[in-house]
Amino acid sequence: MTRILVVNPNTTRSMTETIADAANRVKNIGTEIRAVTSSMGPVSIEGYYDEVFAVPGLLIELAKGEREGADAAIIACFDDTGLDAARALAEIPVIGICEAGVSAAAFIAQRFTIVTTMERSRQPLEHLVHRYGMAARCNVRAADIPVLSLEDPTSNAKIRLREEIAMALAEDRAEAIVLGCAGMADLVDALRAEFGVPVIDGVAAAVKQAEMLVALGLTTAKRGAYARPVSKPYHGMLESFAPDSLLSR
Repeated sequence: MTRILVVNPNTTRSMTETIADAANRVKNIGTEIRAVTSSMGPVSIEGYYDEVFAVPGLLIELAKGEREGADAAIIACFDDTGLDAARALAEIPVIGICEAGVSAAAFIAQRFTIVTTMERSRQPLEHLVHRYGMAARCNVRAADIPVLSLEDPTSNAKIRLREEIAMALAEDRAEAIVLGCAGMADLVDALRAEFGVPVIDGVAAAVKQAEMLVALGLTTAKRGAYARPVSKPYHGMLESFAPDSLLSR
């Protein structure tokens, strides 16, 4: 049995349900998905400010999940929120859905475009694309829709998303589309059928990559950048996030 922890680092439970469904649709028979919602932080992550305050809740769930026997973890936010901190904290592999999505796209397309939600999220994703070595192959577009509008049937979010995908195919000459928000995971099949190109959901891609890493017996390197956090006191409101305290909860 492979046990994969999927953490939604925002606090919207309905989005966790969408994420869990996407993960369960692609898992192997011998894989168990445990999807959890952060207990603290913003209801959605739209830009750098939200991202910072989503990390503490994410780390709590990650530490708890590893203690309870998770074999790998997925951060289900396309900003790869807190990814480096999570890898430093955990022994198990931790995968961000942006890195998973663009890695999967690179296997099947020379050029591809990420279509995300808010314009304020576009530049952070461009930084991630550069970090992951895909800047020459990947464009990033924003449909300029709030994350939570994806769950509102009265909004025009899905129309705007489709319009932006159409422009990516025409103007970027994209050969594949990567959906730049975990809240889009339930749209992947319909968009593939509509546009006739590969459409990649980072949650699903991350599940398959997590299964692979577990099957290979790989864990997070603990030399250099992802070495365990140095044991030291933390003060004030963050006292409970001192590494020894967090790991022993």
